[in-house]
Amino acid sequence: MTEPAAPTAPTAFPGGDALFRLDPGVTHLNHGSYGAVPVPVQEAQAALRAEAHADPDAFFNGVGDRLDGARGRIAARLGADPEGIAFISNATEGANLALDAVPLAEGDEILVTDHGYGTVTAAAARRAPVTTVALDPHLPDEDAVREAVLAALTPRTKVALLDHVSSPTARLVASPRLLADLAARGITTVVDGAHTPGTLAGPIAAGADFWFGNLHKWGYAPSGSALLAVAPAHRARVRALVPSWEDHRGFPRSVEYRATADYTGWLAAPEGLDLLERLGAARVRAHNSALAGYGADLLARLPGFTALPHTPGLPMRSVLLPPGTAETQEAARALREELAAKLRIRVLVWPRPGGGGLRVCGQVYNHPGEYERLAAALPAFLAR
Repeated sequence: MTEPAAPTAPTAFPGGDALFRLDPGVTHLNHGSYGAVPVPVQEAQAALRAEAHADPDAFFNGVGDRLDGARGRIAARLGADPEGIAFISNATEGANLALDAVPLAEGDEILVTDHGYGTVTAAAARRAPVTTVALDPHLPDEDAVREAVLAALTPRTKVALLDHVSSPTARLVASPRLLADLAARGITTVVDGAHTPGTLAGPIAAGADFWFGNLHKWGYAPSGSALLAVAPAHRARVRALVPSWEDHRGFPRSVEYRATADYTGWLAAPEGLDLLERLGAARVRAHNSALAGYGADLLARLPGFTALPHTPGLPMRSVLLPPGTAETQEAARALREELAAKLRIRVLVWPRPGGGGLRVCGQVYNHPGEYERLAAALPAFLAR
């Protein structure tokens, strides 16, 4: 059999690495976990912090109106209703706010998948019994994912909590067709869009009852910057997890106001999306997707590694590791940390019975040689 041609290395993004202050001694291939804040956004947040320190009274007395302005800028970039979104800290907070706003009765169940983020799934399990859909990572396309989810519904399913783009396997789950099918069955949909702002042209899942997503991953915002989007029918039921003096204002102000807190990340968040537009959002997405694909293709050529179906255009790709590797959460964490400590390479390793997976990401600060270094080191590293 003819050996498949080696993948073609993408070109570097001009000036991409200069936008960040990342440690050059570490190979950062895990942007999808925590993101990284570009220097211009860091500087914008630093200026806001200096302003807050210079006159705290003025800053905090006017912060609500300034959040309204920042939210409006974000909404314009994402094509959202500014009265239908609220700043939150992260996706896990969004899950809790959304699930608290859904009336659940005795016997109601929440459907989740085994690709869901751990703390988001845990939020569901705190509120009702959960049915977990096992999504085989080899499912070929969105229709197969949709059919697996629909087949798991029961007469007691009240809520479906689904990834927009799954974290471990980096593929679309909450497709428009699946959301429409669930709505037709009277099921409330809660969508975890942790990875979609900055990666999809339309990041807020149309047709979802609740959607939440991080701005601090692919949207270049400061850490702790995320959004909750709520359909009009549900907004009156959304309550802040901790009451404040702005509770009487209702969503979104009641959710955003946290008294004496650090609001500078949210106020600087529009700068991240503005930077993405200046760089050319479509250009950045294409570059990042090509890099992630290049890395995954290199890894899939290694003995024992397996390529997985993927959603085109995303800046993350996963491969299955050799059988017997990273079968548990503890083993996956240990392998991830060993790669970081001994090779100085940051990737996500996710667990799976029989053999886990490895996810690589592409960002404007990455270059092809980093993926080549990972692929060259892994066989000997795993053979020890």
